[in-house]
Amino acid sequence: MRIVRYEDRSGDIHHAAERPDGSFFEIEGELFGVRTITRKPAEIRRLLAPLVPAMIWCIGQNYKQHADELGMSISEYPVVFAKGTSALQNPDEPILLPATAKTAEVDYEAELVVIIGRDCKDVPRERAIEYIAGYTCGNDVSARDWQLKKGGGQWSRGKSFDTFAPLGPCLVTPDSLPDPGALRIRTTLNGDIVQDSNTRDMIRGVPELIEFLSQSTTLLRGTAIFTGTPHGVGMGKKPPRWLRAGDVVQVTIDKIGTLNNPVSG
Repeated sequence: MRIVRYEDRSGDIHHAAERPDGSFFEIEGELFGVRTITRKPAEIRRLLAPLVPAMIWCIGQNYKQHADELGMSISEYPVVFAKGTSALQNPDEPILLPATAKTAEVDYEAELVVIIGRDCKDVPRERAIEYIAGYTCGNDVSARDWQLKKGGGQWSRGKSFDTFAPLGPCLVTPDSLPDPGALRIRTTLNGDIVQDSNTRDMIRGVPELIEFLSQSTTLLRGTAIFTGTPHGVGMGKKPPRWLRAGDVVQVTIDKIGTLNNPVSG
């Protein structure tokens, strides 16, 4: 099932499910609980991120070719950091280049994002699928100078500026996407393909990441897990290609769709 979250003409927020003909009908009930697809067509005025995350965990350096392009060795344990939930941005709405926290090194990162559907802790990888509500596209927008130079050795500062966590355009439930480990993932910048890979290149797959993150740690329902980006980021280009006002970034993942965001100064 493909589920979208949207604002209607009255400003009310709903979820809707896509029908086989491409139309959307309102959902009654809870995103993470019992839900029913009604016969009421969804009046989508504004598409929103599929959810407001309870927490955003992120994995760094999780694609082999991405580690190679940055000259980084594969770590013994996953590289983990967090993004502030206030960084959330909707599809089709702008990535804002920070005005007060000056930076000229804002980068794109296409990522498969996993959404946890119910609270869980100490989950073995064999049971990870039981706790997944679905998958969506994410862009782990990063101010590289703040990430690597100005952040005191921590990555979160450069990853958490407002609008630096676009999500969407929909949530795809596991019954419609049984294998997240074989999906083409790519980024286009102003129509040019700059990232083009497959989740098969992940160093650690979705079940292993859930197992690791949930060790002695409760993953609340609604937690979003950014699973890493493939090669082709702006920082890895020669010369680097940073985002500029007027750019348009699109993250596309097979079986999920395209997350589109313009860039604004």
